[in-house]
Amino acid sequence: MNMFKKLCLFCICFHSLLMAETEFATPKPAIDNPRKIVFSIDTIDDKEVNHVISTVNNVIKFYRPENTEVVVVVYSQGVKILRKDSDANTKKRIEALMTYDIEFVACENSLRTLGIKKKELIEDLSYGTAGIVEIIERKLQGFIYIKL
Repeated sequence: MNMFKKLCLFCICFHSLLMAETEFATPKPAIDNPRKIVFSIDTIDDKEVNHVISTVNNVIKFYRPENTEVVVVVYSQGVKILRKDSDANTKKRIEALMTYDIEFVACENSLRTLGIKKKELIEDLSYGTAGIVEIIERKLQGFIYIKL
C-alpha cells in the first residue's frame, strides 16, 4: 500500500474515533432519573485507590453530577484512606468528590476491627455496619456495582 493510501486510512480511522460518541440507554440520565453507581475501595494501595477515585471523577464528568448518584463503599484495609492523617493528596481528592455529593460510606466493622475511631476520620462520611452488606443493599436499590 502506498504512503498516500496509508495516510488516508489513518485519517479516516482517527476521525471516526474522534467522532464516536457513547449512546445513552433509555431512559437517558437526568436529575429525576440519575445513573446510580456504587464503587468500592478495600485496599490502601495508592495505585488502586487512585484508580477508583479517577474512575468516579470520569463518571461524574461524563454524566454530570446532577445526573448521577454515586456511592463509594470503603471497607477492610481501605478505611485507612479515610483517616484525617492519611495521604494528603488522596484525602484532598476524596473531599473534592464529596463536594459533588459523592457519598463515601465507611464500614463500621472494619473500623472496629482496625481500632479506628470515627473522630479520626475526615468529615461528612456516611457509615454502614458492614461494607459488603452496604453494597448488596445498594444493588437491591438499583445501583450498578463497579469493582475495579
